[in-house]
Amino acid sequence: MLELGADPVPGTALSRPRRTRNLSGDSHMYAHFERTGSLTELSSYPHWAQDLVTACEATKLTVVKHELWTLMRENRLDATGTRDFMVGVWPVIERFPAYMAQNLLKTRYGRSHGENMARRWLVRNIRVEQNHAEYWLNWAEGTGVPQNEVLDGTTPYGTDALSNWCEEVSRSAPLAAGMLATNYAVEGATGEWSQWVYDSAAYTESFPKATRAGTLRWLQLHAAYDDTHPWEALEIVCTLMGNAPRGDEVAYLQECVKRSYVSMRITLDRCLDVRRDPWAASEAAA
Repeated sequence: MLELGADPVPGTALSRPRRTRNLSGDSHMYAHFERTGSLTELSSYPHWAQDLVTACEATKLTVVKHELWTLMRENRLDATGTRDFMVGVWPVIERFPAYMAQNLLKTRYGRSHGENMARRWLVRNIRVEQNHAEYWLNWAEGTGVPQNEVLDGTTPYGTDALSNWCEEVSRSAPLAAGMLATNYAVEGATGEWSQWVYDSAAYTESFPKATRAGTLRWLQLHAAYDDTHPWEALEIVCTLMGNAPRGDEVAYLQECVKRSYVSMRITLDRCLDVRRDPWAASEAAA
């Protein structure tokens, strides 16, 4: 359970997860972990990790089953909601390579097997994330939101919940927490909702056939490769933490994952605020 505190994110009473005393990877006090089963089978991972994923599932569902995705896949998300989504989520898309770079700075080659794995994986995937920023802008253009609006338009109030949290956890938290909160939690939930939207003929066929592939490149890529990307991140975190980390360390990691999901949900909620709030809608029209 997330602890109450004096620094809540906008729109929620949940505070920043409290950091444990020490969250070091591959400590001599942990039993070594090396995956033997399938990458994408939860049973391949230590019991503490299985319990963590299960404990966070309900919170994740508030993201992957969010109303915004239903509106989008049914091609019912209006111009204001589309604009607020493209502009509001853009800071996370643009900064995602930087989140990974901040986690990369925490590694030292040769210090542990887990850090070696993290270093190789982060270096390889930072370049991939850079391309995704361009694909996001193409998607926005295809939906009628011009690039200059995404880059310089006013960000809807409260949609910075996710970008602020990703920045904080990547900059200040230990390596395992930073990767679990971003590369596992954020990318994992994104892979699920993007697959659901991309599978919708009503949505994909709403774009002209001649430009459809380019417009939907971001959505297509996340619906495909993100099926394994978060699992790879989970394997690295389990290698860092081993088979038997302390209970307070596991609790901290669980709080970080839940904070990512809560921040995603808040950001999505804010993208629909004008639609939900008649007073805000009248103010926007004025």
